[in-house]
Amino acid sequence: MYRHLLVPTDGSARADAMVSRAMAFASRIGARVTGLHVLPEYHVLTYRLTSLQDTKSNFAAEAARHADTFLAALSHTAAQAGVPCDTITATDDHPWQAIIACAQQRECDLIVMSSHGKRGLQAMLIGSETHKVLTHSTIPVLVFR
Repeated sequence: MYRHLLVPTDGSARADAMVSRAMAFASRIGARVTGLHVLPEYHVLTYRLTSLQDTKSNFAAEAARHADTFLAALSHTAAQAGVPCDTITATDDHPWQAIIACAQQRECDLIVMSSHGKRGLQAMLIGSETHKVLTHSTIPVLVFR
């Protein structure tokens, strides 16, 4: 069955709940996990007013601190479940592309993600990273709601 799962996280409460479920699933099937956090690219022009005061190095340091925190929590959850786990970061303005690329590079055979549960016009207009991964991935995707 599945032996290597990619588990991307954005550090949200929804993602944390998915990570717990993903680790329980990985433990049951004897799979290993790669945890991923996708860092945003630095842009001088932005809609975030606080970003206008950031330098590229400050932005990168803050993003790396967040990634370390999120991936440490994922690793801790994996250790508690007895699941072998490594973690990585990627930088991309389109997380769905980084998720698919990482899964391919790491030879993962399943991507495990969470869903916001948006429906109708809201889902169509806003879209979601999960939906984009589902649409473009050739690797199977398990979505926890």
